[in-house]
Amino acid sequence: MPVAAMMFLGVVLAVFAILDMIMLVSLLRPGDERNQIIVWKASSFTLLATVGAKIIDVIENFARAQPMTVNPFIQLEVAAVIYFMALMYYKKRHSG
Repeated sequence: MPVAAMMFLGVVLAVFAILDMIMLVSLLRPGDERNQIIVWKASSFTLLATVGAKIIDVIENFARAQPMTVNPFIQLEVAAVIYFMALMYYKKRHSG
């Protein structure tokens, strides 16, 4: 594998690790009522998006008669990206 590709993948892995940490810290950090509403809405949207994606995946695999192949690392990273984007959206929307 070329060095540039390994560096790119290392940067992507670092970004995903940072997003995972942001997600965990924002969920565990107590805050005021407005902050709790923002986290609640972002969490609800993330859950809705990931469950919807899993339902579509199950239907697709059932229709094609293929076994379920789920990579939990990819699923975690997609959830982290969705949560981060939803958190930024709701922070901007509810901050005034």
